[in-house]
This record gives sequence, C-alpha cells and structure tokens, in this order.
Amino acid sequence: MPIRKLLVANRGEIAVRVFRTCRELGIATVAVAAPDDLRSLHARTADETVEIASYLDAREHVRAAEETGADAVHPGYGFLAESADFATAVEAAGLVWIGPPSHALRLGGDKAAAKRSARKAGVPVLPDGRPEEIGYPLLVKAALGGGGRGLRVVRRPDELDEALAAAEREAAAAFGAGTLYCERYLERPRHIEVQLLADADGAVVALGERDCSVQRRHQKVLEESPSPAVGPELRTRLFEAAAAFARAVGYRNAGTVEFLVDGDDFFFLELNGRIQVEHPVTELVTGMDLVAWQLRLADGASRAGLEPELRGHAVEARLYAEDPQRFLPQTGRIERLRLPAGIRVDSGVDEGDEVGLSYDPLLAKLIAHGPDRAAALDRLASALAETEVGGVTTNLPFLRWLVAHPVVRAGEATTAFLVEHPPLSQPPRWNAAQPWRTPWRLNLPAPHPAPPPDVAAAAELAGGAETEATVVAPMPGTVIRVEVGPGDDVRPRQPLVVLEAMKMEIPVHSPFAGTVRAVHVAGGERVASGAVLVELES
Repeated sequence: MPIRKLLVANRGEIAVRVFRTCRELGIATVAVAAPDDLRSLHARTADETVEIASYLDAREHVRAAEETGADAVHPGYGFLAESADFATAVEAAGLVWIGPPSHALRLGGDKAAAKRSARKAGVPVLPDGRPEEIGYPLLVKAALGGGGRGLRVVRRPDELDEALAAAEREAAAAFGAGTLYCERYLERPRHIEVQLLADADGAVVALGERDCSVQRRHQKVLEESPSPAVGPELRTRLFEAAAAFARAVGYRNAGTVEFLVDGDDFFFLELNGRIQVEHPVTELVTGMDLVAWQLRLADGASRAGLEPELRGHAVEARLYAEDPQRFLPQTGRIERLRLPAGIRVDSGVDEGDEVGLSYDPLLAKLIAHGPDRAAALDRLASALAETEVGGVTTNLPFLRWLVAHPVVRAGEATTAFLVEHPPLSQPPRWNAAQPWRTPWRLNLPAPHPAPPPDVAAAAELAGGAETEATVVAPMPGTVIRVEVGPGDDVRPRQPLVVLEAMKMEIPVHSPFAGTVRAVHVAGGERVASGAVLVELES
C-alpha cells in the first residue's frame, strides 16, 4: 500500500528536507518537537506537529504516529535513526519503517560487531583489540552511534585511562550506552564513503563515493563527490567491498559504508544505516532523490536495472553556529539570515530562530554542483561570499577560508588537514604541479609518519583566557567535572574543568604552569561563554 502520511522522528534540516520530498510525492507530513523546540523551523514546516517529551524516546514517536494516523516513520539521522529497537517498535505498531531491517541495524550498528562481519566478508579492517596488542597511536571508539562522539585519539599509554573514561561518558550521554573498543589509528588517511541502495531481493547498487576527509573533532565539515583521491581501479574495489558488506549483513534501503583510504589500501570503518548529512552531493551528481528512493524501497520497490550515471562534481559545506577557529558551539538569536541563491541550500533555521545548546549547531548545508571539481568549488566560494548570518557567531569565515585553501583546491586534504593547517591561518605557498612537495630520501625506507602537530594546544596557549591568570569558559555549557582545587599546582595543558555541550565533552586546559588561586564553578552548574572558571597564578 502506498505511503499516505509520514512522520519524521527527527528535527532540523533533515526533517525539513524529508518534508520537501513528501510534498513533491503528495505525502502528508507529521513533525515531532520536544517542549523546547516547538517553534523550530521543522515544526512550522510540516502539515501537523505533535509535542513529544524527548527525541530519544521511541515510544513517544510511535504515540505521535498513531495519534495522527501516520502510516510510516522516517528516522532522519542521529537520535534513533540507527536504533534496531526503534525499528522493531515502529514495525510492531504496524507502521512502515523507512530504513533497513532491525537485524541489519543490529549487525551494522555495533561497530565492533560490524568489523567482525566485514572481516568474514573479506573486507579489509584495521586491527583492533587490547591497547597493548595493537600499539599506539590508537583510537578509542564508541561501539554505538557516530558524529564524532565517544572518540578519542590516544598516543601514549599514560593518556589511555582518561581517554577511556571521557569516551565512555560521552557515548553514554549521546547514545545511551558507553560500550567502547580500540583500533589502530591512521595519522593521515582519506575518509571515503560509498552510498548504497539495496532492495528486498538483496540487489545492491553503489551510487558513487564521497570524500569526507576535512573534519573537526572527527565530524565532517566539507564533503564532495567524486573523490579527487580515488581512481577507477580503487573505486571498483571500494564499491565491491561496500556491496559485499551490505549483502553479508542483509542490508536493505539506503545506507553508507565508510572506509579509511591510505594510498592504494583501504579499511572498513563503519556502516551508517540511514541517510547521511552529506547525501545531497550524491543527489547532485546522480540526479536522484535519495529520500524518494528510501520511500520506494520501503514500499517494496526494486532497484533492478538502476545504473546511475555520474555527472560533474558536487561539494557541500556545513554552516554551523560555532566559533570559526576553535569549533566550539555558540548560541543566540539569528537576527539576519541571507542564504545564497543559485545553489542548493538545505536549511534547518530561519531568521528570528533561537540557537540553543540542546541540539547540534548545524544551521544549513550549502551544496554546489559544476561540470568539474574546480567549477563546483568556485560556485561554492561565490555562494559563501553571498551568505550572511547576524546575531550568532558562525563558522562562515572558516568555510570561506577553507574552500580557497590551496591544499583543498589541489585535492590533497586528509583527515589531518585541520591540525596541520590551523583554521584561518595563512595558507602555505602551494604548487600542485611540483613533484617533490614533501621530504624524501633516495634508496632508504620511508620514515614512520610523524603525528600532526597539536594545534589545539597552540590555540589555547595563544588565547582562551581573559587575562594571564584567568581561565574562562570558551562556550556556554554545563560543568560536568572540576579537576582541580585551590592551591593545586598545574602543568601546561592540564585539564582544569570539563564542560558539556551538544553531548560533547570539552576540557578547558591550563594555559601555563602555575598554582590554582580560586575555582569559581562546581559540577552541574551552567555557565555562559566568558564566565570565569578558574584563577591561576604563575
């Protein structure tokens, strides 16, 4: 039976984007909104809106669907989108679940279990296990969830205990479970993902790859398709590996298999059993509406005969309410909002909306398409120049700097780009045609790659305090832990206070060696940006 009314169990720009496709298909829409989110754009956009207690409460979404007579639920991304229990609850209520079956979510959603499935399917994976077995540097990862939460890079054994504790707290707050595992960490890989569609008959098709290497705090800020680092032979291998994994877990509907690419080698990273934030770049190069395909596949359609033809190049930039250098979330009322014309814009806010601390600070996605990569980047740069946001601090200056950066323009950015090139720093002189851009030695083994510089440390030593002896909150948030007391001696970069915002832990460090003179906050206290946390004396 065709879907007549759809509830989106999500908020912000993804809810607005799903509603847009529903309108084009003649499907009625239902929004849900938490009490502090009832005036948001997605709640104003749907045909109906139902207040729910929490976006994380599966029963509330099912209740809202039943009350409004919705016959299908689209989970968007984040929140419950990859919850097998939520998928089961939706189907148990007699509703159509717009996503993969619960068993595929269970197999793919647990990252440790997904790696075991990938290994059995012959897909390369990074070594994981006990820290002493895999060595350093390693990555502590939350087994459930994503979006950079519950991730910590550990370079030395003495950093491990704190990294495990912080990742567990962050994962429990974001995903309801603090299960972790450790795997080998690559310093400078490319982050490449393959978009898949899979139907009920088990047929799988790849819709091209996306390069998501430019990231901050393990969260993507710039995505493009196709990847400038992937040639035809590697592309074929990636597509085959992604499809093999999807078949191994019985995947259905739209999904993304993510890989780390290091030269000609690649390693399975994770499965995202949902629509991705960056899905618009794939839509622009394929001419396909992925949300419409999600609805068709959930309704029993086949992907048989679907052979997408990729045209041109697309690139997406994420406009956030955050500091453009430190990437710390910001709050405020959007007093002016001018979004560009001539390119695709997926926005979750409007002029006059309030940006708070409870939700992800993503304001809009700007997506440009062109006949080639240079043209797409030029169009995006022009669009960013046209964009204006007033009343709240955003990363707009950073995005303008980013798309003009010669390393990005040359297609050479890795996941280490933003630690090797601090945000808004002076770009290096760059000659993409120069063959010897990095140190080399003749007839000697390649040296072990050095870790990227600690740019966060440099930034904190250069600023972050109101005076030499006063450490202030770099962002509004909640104090979840105070690490020091009056009279304590502290070393440079030692954590003083840990703040939480957007379910991310943000440690505030000492800018120099000294002694704690006074502590002005306590655990559980909410603080504004610029509030005095700790006083130090050298």
